[in-house]
This record gives sequence, C-alpha cells and structure tokens, in this order.
Amino acid sequence: MTQPYPPQQPMGYPPAAPLPPKKGFPTWLIVLLAVLGVGVVLIATLAVLAVTGVKRYQTQAKNAEAISNVGQIGKNAAEANTRERMMGAYVAPSRKPAPTQALCLSAAAKVPTSVPRGTKYVSGPTDWLAGNETKGWACLQFDILGPQYYSYGYVSNPSAFTATAEGDLDGNGTTSSFALSGEVVAGTVIIGPRVLETDPGE
Repeated sequence: MTQPYPPQQPMGYPPAAPLPPKKGFPTWLIVLLAVLGVGVVLIATLAVLAVTGVKRYQTQAKNAEAISNVGQIGKNAAEANTRERMMGAYVAPSRKPAPTQALCLSAAAKVPTSVPRGTKYVSGPTDWLAGNETKGWACLQFDILGPQYYSYGYVSNPSAFTATAEGDLDGNGTTSSFALSGEVVAGTVIIGPRVLETDPGE
C-alpha cells in the first residue's frame, strides 16, 4: 500500500506557528477558591451558633421571671404564716382572743387563668386583689406590675404550699413549668432549696 505523502506547505507562505500548550486553572486561583469556600462555611457556622446563643439567652432571661416570681410567692407565704390573726368567734369580755398563725389559703384562680402561648400577659390591678386577709393573692400580698410570660398559681393546705409558674415561650403548645414548695415545721415555714423546672426551654 502506498503511504500518503504528508501535506506540503503552500509555496510563498511562512510555516504555521505551533499551537500554544493548553493551560489549566492557575494554582493561586484554586487556592483562593478553596479559602473562600472554607470562609463561607465558617461564617455560616458562626451565624448559626450566634442565633442559637441569642435564643438561649432570651429563654434564660424569660425563665428568670418565673424563678424570681415563684421564689417571691414562697417568701410571701412564709411571711404571711408569721402574722397573728384573731379568730372571728365570740370571746367573752373576761378573756383575751388567742391569735393564730396559718398559711394563706389557696388562690381561687391562676393569673392569668390560661397559659400565655408565645405572648405576654399584662395583668390588671384586680387580678391580684382576689381573696382576703386569709386567702389567695390578697393574703399573699403578691402582684406583678409589668408584662408577664407565665401564669402563676398558689395552692396550700394547713401544713404546706406550692407556688407555680406555667408558660409556653415558643407557642408550640408544650408547657414549661416551675414549682416551689414549702411546709410548716413546728410553726415555721421551710421553703424548698430550689425551684423545680420542667421543660424550661418551652
């Protein structure tokens, strides 16, 4: 078989210049893109951590309201137990009425009556006047002047009491609760060492 002759350069034309070698991405560009990618991931991670930290801080600040208020209810209950009260029964003129000490009786209703769901509740003056000198909020002499995230309650019997706070900070229907109990021992109210928390992040 006859081998074909290689193509001849036409007469009068300079020889064709060789094609330039193909080039890839420069090394510096690859390094720059890698650094930028790592930077974007790092910034996104820090942003997520910052948002999570802010939410945690906000939740803890709102929880502090509940812890502080149930603690104050407990202190007021202990103080109320030291007050001397006169019995309402008839006492003969020749006898002196015997003063008595007792815990405040239970509050008839929580304030507010339903748990706030992802919102604040602003109580009115009459909310905390319910009861009398021996019963409820009036006996405890407790009130909240500003907006509140929790519903507060107080229940008692002759020898013990429990102050509660219930809330739903994120409004998802799951209730968080805080409770502080106390009991009467030899005429003195002993308050529990800490507030019991259930689902405090809710």
